[in-house]
Amino acid sequence: MEEKQLSGAHRIWIAGRKNGAVSGVSDVLSFDENEIVMDTDMGMLTIRGKGLHISKLNLEKGEAELEGQVDSLVYSAKGHKRKREGNLLQRLLD
Repeated sequence: MEEKQLSGAHRIWIAGRKNGAVSGVSDVLSFDENEIVMDTDMGMLTIRGKGLHISKLNLEKGEAELEGQVDSLVYSAKGHKRKREGNLLQRLLD
């Protein structure tokens, strides 16, 4: 069994805003053609764009490859879950 990547192994590679790869990925929380939200070694990463698609995902190695037009990359605090289940009232009371 391979050991999980060490902290600090997080990297992003984007070529021509059309495709790329991310390492240090521990989970993909949500994705659609306009937004991908993933948990990385360096915190939550939100990738926004158009026609986004995860072409390859290997959580054991912590790697994800993506295609589509990348418009922005935004980090937020580690452990912050962007999309939570439940209705608005339940989320406000939690």
